[in-house]
Amino acid sequence: MKLFCVVAETRSFSKTSKIAHLSQPAVSYQIQALEEFFETKLFDRSGGEITLTTAGEILYHQARHILDHYNDIEKDIRKISGAIKGDFTIGASTSVGNHVLPKVIIAFKKKHPKVKIGMLVGNTKRIEDLLRSGLVDVGLVAGDCMGGKMKREKIMSDELVLIVSKDHPWTKKKNISILDIFKEPFILREEGSGTRQRIEEYLSAHGINIHEMHVVLVLGSTASIKEAVEAGIGVSIVSKWAVLREAASGQLKILTFREGPIQRDLSLLIPTGKHLSNTIEEFLLFVRKYPFEELPSV
Repeated sequence: MKLFCVVAETRSFSKTSKIAHLSQPAVSYQIQALEEFFETKLFDRSGGEITLTTAGEILYHQARHILDHYNDIEKDIRKISGAIKGDFTIGASTSVGNHVLPKVIIAFKKKHPKVKIGMLVGNTKRIEDLLRSGLVDVGLVAGDCMGGKMKREKIMSDELVLIVSKDHPWTKKKNISILDIFKEPFILREEGSGTRQRIEEYLSAHGINIHEMHVVLVLGSTASIKEAVEAGIGVSIVSKWAVLREAASGQLKILTFREGPIQRDLSLLIPTGKHLSNTIEEFLLFVRKYPFEELPSV
């Protein structure tokens, strides 16, 4: 039913397959199984568009009600028993998911060992799509929320820094002007990335258009960017959290900008109009109180 709701909301089998990390035939099979069970068509596929049939509209509203009701049942029972257990899935943007959130999850698991937590990592836009579709329960992302049935709540700040290889001439410097990167081959994150969004905002504030720069690579992860910079292909701007190890070992050099730091918020994304389980609410409370300032820094 969750998958059916995603198709109903995206109006696309291909988008649903990407969101759910399933093949398009697998998504089609699940919908076909539902249609066979109810012995009626749930989607009208004519005219090049996917729309709900009358039966599909009925099932969609009832399915949302069932999923919300299930959360209510679980929440009420957990309150009576006092036990914090169950399972939920967090969606995290790349820098947060790879370098910050694992520490929070480990600390929460030590306190509540019976809780099962899943985590999906992607760029900020993908996490918003997963959250809207109900395939993750809460999100933890960098960058601004694009809006639409979710609340954004800041929990900490993050700084984006310039990184260069250990053999780069700038390694003798601590900071440079933002204008200096015009002279360098630049490695950029993909569209939809919160990191890219903040970089473009910072450059724009200093009169620089990203399309005017010498962009040599557009990559889909911070890990691949670090490898490319280390290999001397270009310079880049990434989250400070993501390069702590490489900076400490001397593999990469961190620089800041004379014009001022590039800062952004790391935020919880919480769906509005959805009943959260007692376990999820306990986790959100834990995240809000977590001492992020005690995490190691360069």
